Order: sequence, then C-alpha cells, then structure tokens
Amino acid sequence: MTESAEPLVLAVDLGSQSVRAALFDARGRMLQLHRIRLEPGQEPQPGWLEQDPEYFWNTLCRATRAVLASADSGRLKAVAVSCQRGTVINLDARGRPLRPAINWLDRRTLAGPLTPLPLHWRLAFAAAGESSTVDYLRRQCEINWVRRHQPEVWQATHKFLFLSGYIHFRLTGAYADSAAAQVGYVPFDARRHAWASPRNWKWHAVQVESRMLPELVQAGEVLGQVQDRAAEDSGIPAGTPIVATGTDKACEALAAGCLDEDTGCLSLGTQASVLLNAQRYFEPVRLIPAFPAAIPGWYSPEVSVMRGFWMVTWFKEQFAALEQMQAERDGFDAEQLLDDLVGAVPPGSLGLMLQPFWGGGLRYPGVSARGAVVGFGDVHHKGHFYRAILEGLAYALREGRERMERRGGLRLTGLRAVGGGARSATAVQICADVMDAPVWRMECAEATALGAAISAATGAGLHRDTRAAAASMVRTSDRFEPDSSHRDLYDRLYRRVYLRLYPKLRSLYRELRDITGYPR
Repeated sequence: MTESAEPLVLAVDLGSQSVRAALFDARGRMLQLHRIRLEPGQEPQPGWLEQDPEYFWNTLCRATRAVLASADSGRLKAVAVSCQRGTVINLDARGRPLRPAINWLDRRTLAGPLTPLPLHWRLAFAAAGESSTVDYLRRQCEINWVRRHQPEVWQATHKFLFLSGYIHFRLTGAYADSAAAQVGYVPFDARRHAWASPRNWKWHAVQVESRMLPELVQAGEVLGQVQDRAAEDSGIPAGTPIVATGTDKACEALAAGCLDEDTGCLSLGTQASVLLNAQRYFEPVRLIPAFPAAIPGWYSPEVSVMRGFWMVTWFKEQFAALEQMQAERDGFDAEQLLDDLVGAVPPGSLGLMLQPFWGGGLRYPGVSARGAVVGFGDVHHKGHFYRAILEGLAYALREGRERMERRGGLRLTGLRAVGGGARSATAVQICADVMDAPVWRMECAEATALGAAISAATGAGLHRDTRAAAASMVRTSDRFEPDSSHRDLYDRLYRRVYLRLYPKLRSLYRELRDITGYPR
C-alpha cells in the first residue's frame, strides 16, 4: 500500500480552552491539525459558567471542515471525539437544548433542604460517617439543581447528556455515548462501566430518570455513523463511523503509553492530574471512583489539581501583558518569554511557595480549600511568582503520585508528561526535579487527539485492539532527568513546608468561608 493510499482517522479534542481537529494515519503520525480557541462562556452569576451548546457544535464543525478541506475523504475510515469532562446539557424531545450547557467549572450549588434518602441508605451513610459527603454530592449535582430551580426545564427534559453525548447525537442522530466518557454527577457504576443497578443509592442521590440517559458503548467500538445533516455541517462524509473514546484525561493517559501499572501520566492541562491505566479497580482518594479508561474494561485512577495549568493562563492575563504583546508581535508563544524569566530564578524561588488549591475538592483538599502563596519578600518579582506556580503544581502532583502509590500498592517508575503545560521544557524539568524521577515528553504534543485517534483506529479495524493500537501509535520524545543539585532542596521544601501548609491553613479557610460566604 502506498503512503498516499494509507487509511486515515479523524480525532477531535473538544477541550476547555480550544477545539482541535487532527488527521492521523495508522502509525500515529499527525498529518494535519486545526485549532480554534473557545470563548470562555457566560457567567450569569459569580461562580456560574455556562455556554450555548450550539456554540460547541459550530466551533467543532469549523475545525473539522478546515482540517478536511484538503484531505482525501476516501481515506477517512473513522472519527472519534474526546470532550472536556462534566459539562452537561438538557435536551427536549426534538433534541434541542432547553438551557445553556453547565460547564464543568461551574460552582453553583443546590439551595434549600434536600429530599430525604430512603431510611436504609441514611442509616448506612451515617454509620460509615459519610452523610455529609453524600449531601455534598447531591448539592453539586447539576440535574438536581435544574430540577429544584428550573422545574420547567426539568419537565421538558427528554435527555440529559454530557457534552460528548450531545456531540455524538449531533453527529449520528442517536442518543449514544462512550462508557469511558461518564465522569460527573450521573448514576454510573464505575466498577462495571455501566449505568448503576436500579437498587443503587445513586438513583436517589442523582434525581435523573433512566429514560433521560444515553445508551453506553465501550471505548473503541462504533456507536453510530455520520448523518447527512451532520455531514453538511462538519464536512465529515456521511456514513463515516463514529467510534467511542474516553474523556480528555483518559485519552491523554492512552497517548502517554500507560499500558501497565508502572507507567504514570502527568497531565499538565487546565486541570492538572497524575493518573494511570490499571486492570484492577482502586480509589486513590476514598469514595472518589477510579474513572473509566480508554482501554475497554480498564480503570484510570487519578488525583487532580482542580485549576492546574489554568493558573498559567491566569498569570499571563493578570501579570504578563507585556510578554504577550511581544510574543504576538514576534510570532511566538508568551510562555517562551516566561520560561526565560524562570531560568533567571533559582530553584525554590527564594522561599516563595505556592499551594495550588485555586479550586477545592470533595475529599481532598476539601470544599472550602483555597490557594495560598507564602514567603513573599521585597526580592521577589513576577519571575519568582511564575516559577512558584510551576513548582507548586509539581509539589501537588508529587503528592498525588505518592497517594496513588500508597493506595494502589504500586510504584510509578515511568512518568510521561502531556497536555499544554508539557510544551514548556521548564515545566517538565521542574516536575522531574520535584519528583526526583525521569519524565518523558511525548513525540505527539496533541495527546488527547492522539488518544482519540487510537480509539478511532481500533474501531476502524486498523489494529487488533486498543493496546495494540497504542503500542504502534505512541512514541516518546525528550527525556528529562532530575538535576541532582536540586534534589535535596526540593525534597526539604516539599516535606518540611509544602506538606504542612494545608493542615495549618485548613481551619483558616473554613473561617474565611464562614465569614465571606465564598466559596459557597
């Protein structure tokens, strides 16, 4: 077979900050890429974040049309779409959105008294000391909020879908979604990768009706074909198979080559995470499920830093206007200039340390947690602050790695860095130094898209199964060795300062929350 006749797959990464459409061949080579930045959405109230579902669809179609404009459509064998996790959409009986999508970063909370759970579940949770945890989940659940505060939307809801399910519906006309995309407040059985059994407590906690949920398809399997109207909108030929794949994080772990329990993925994205793929189920944080992996039947345990490398974007917007202007003028990324600033700052940032809890967490760090920066002095400038952000994220990821290893009884010896932050050699080197372990960067920088392409190639029959596809399509690139001269400094800062920050500040965070009412 000549190279010009090689089959192609289309992968779409509908992330938090952009939509990327990429064409790959069966060997994992990315041949074309088109990226469109997403607008941040609307904030009807402080802490709320919504977006018009049609905007997601239209932007995706712009990206796919652009990347397919010069491609040989006859070589296209399958498409897979990976989406940001936890963004939800209510549809009416004609498949039309009833309200804006509620973004995964939305912080609204159900107000008022909760409907009592059945007595036997109340007693069980009370005995386990988890009543407050379950109540927190119920108040965070978007469908519960809609049912209480927008009853007219609830009454008209025919389907309640994650963004991935909505995109699949627009492409295929079928209410089907990937089992590996069910990460959020829905009654999903994380152990079985299926909807929870009718007797499960989640049906009482998450007040969605089973008829509102889509059919689940395992990753790597075909869930439908592109319909005529979708073909007109997207430029994808009608009849092209749409293959189920994982969420953005699951695809990143697959594209990082996490095919055993020794290999860990450092996802340096909007939400930073340390995760892996495992054949057995374990929870790195108690009662936080191991999410479905993009490998059918596997699990993806994960510890996350909620805001993660979003903080880099925040820093650029707030403090790096001059660097951004210079970068735009000279045609390169502002991060290059910021990395130069970091290079002039010694490890440890002259005692400036950042605790990156810009978003809390259910179990850890807790719902009232906030970020902290300690050690300010008159010697510090924005280069120190930027380095402190990168070091703080690396400390948090190291803590997640250690938590993962303890809970799973394993040792992550191979660390792979992916996500937007991995484009910064400085960020990856700091991770290697703080972790005191080598970190590989991947050949393909578009990890989520490559993970989706692996699923698409599997569904198209171009490889025997998902693991064989990954083995053929994934390649490492740069290897970052820890700098031995930094090891002792970072270890002392991590153990003697970073790990002690949150326990000492936790009670103050609660006081701030009680006094100010934020975060709710």
